[in-house]
Amino acid sequence: MKPRLTILALTGVLFAGAAAAAERPPQPLHLVGDHWTAWDPPATQPPGVEVYTIVRGDTLWDLAARHLGDPYLWPQIWERNRYILDAHWIYPGDPLLLGLEVTNPEIPPEAPLAEVAPETPASPEAEAAEQKLPYQTAAAAAGEPGPLGTESDIYCSGFIGDLDEDLPYEVIGSEYQALSPAVSRSRGRVLRVGHTLYGADTLKVGLDAGDIVYLGEGRAAGLAPGKVLTAVLPEEKVRHPLSREVVGRFYRYLGRVRVLSVQPDTAIAEIIHSCDPLLVGSQLVDFEPEPVPLGRRTGMRPVNMPSPAEALANAPVILRAEDNVVTLGEDNLVYIDRGEDSEVVPGDIYTIYRLHRTDLPPVVLGELAVVAVHRRSSVARITSSRYTIYVGDRLELK
Repeated sequence: MKPRLTILALTGVLFAGAAAAAERPPQPLHLVGDHWTAWDPPATQPPGVEVYTIVRGDTLWDLAARHLGDPYLWPQIWERNRYILDAHWIYPGDPLLLGLEVTNPEIPPEAPLAEVAPETPASPEAEAAEQKLPYQTAAAAAGEPGPLGTESDIYCSGFIGDLDEDLPYEVIGSEYQALSPAVSRSRGRVLRVGHTLYGADTLKVGLDAGDIVYLGEGRAAGLAPGKVLTAVLPEEKVRHPLSREVVGRFYRYLGRVRVLSVQPDTAIAEIIHSCDPLLVGSQLVDFEPEPVPLGRRTGMRPVNMPSPAEALANAPVILRAEDNVVTLGEDNLVYIDRGEDSEVVPGDIYTIYRLHRTDLPPVVLGELAVVAVHRRSSVARITSSRYTIYVGDRLELK
């Protein structure tokens, strides 16, 4: 796996250490004061010691050069700030204890200063080592991270799962079924007015936000007021575009409902978000909130430096396109055949390739960014494209 030196799925993260960058940023971020960080910095610092607040573009290497006079002393700063668990990642706004005593300029030091030796020119080896850290400035030059997708990409898409996923809850009715009379007529006269069940003559079939529905499970199934559920619609079987083997079934997200009240075996709920119309009979799963991943946009892989075809032989592929769109380009939503089982994480960036029909090198088509990850598949948005992209095109982690 290639080091992730240019793409960040987190906001405000900067490269910090003098060694090679860690493959994955620490997770998760949390708000401390007015900034986001993965660490737990101390609320107070000991008196009489210089404290520095990290700003965007800082690295431990540069801070050691600036405050300690030697960039190779960066481990001393790290040692004094043990709340930083990984020296490759520091966060703007976090404090750094530099270990330098703050003296009062009005009180002269008691001991004379030691004689300063003349500066020794850096050796060629040291200069070469410093030149091996271009990613420290590249990260800052790439600009602030931005969202790689939208909430709709996450909550109104779906996932590719087993053929028979466990969908534990079900919508068994709506208020509209009680509001629509069943009318029998004879020669234009109304003979009987009754009530229908399960929507045979319901006033409204497609349900959306604000509608009240009834669930076929209640307190005995673990439901409680306030619980949020995602409505899921099982759709077609999905075949792998290369092997043509059935790899699972596509499950579409229809929206969300919030439980209002529960009975032993039923519950009343309100639709609070709709992507597509919910129907009586829609199935439900527990809702899991997910943030929109962030990343820095960087240049696409050079077209004259593609990966070799043999490196893409067992590479991930685009498995399905949203709404089964055939010709794909920038901003299209797709599903790839890798997920949590393959250690994919939101924010991962992949280069899109198509193998050449001859023995020539693969063609770089574009890039996509992963916005949501499931057990066996992931949802991704195509962020750039040079040519038309299709289901079955190969992917390589950037």
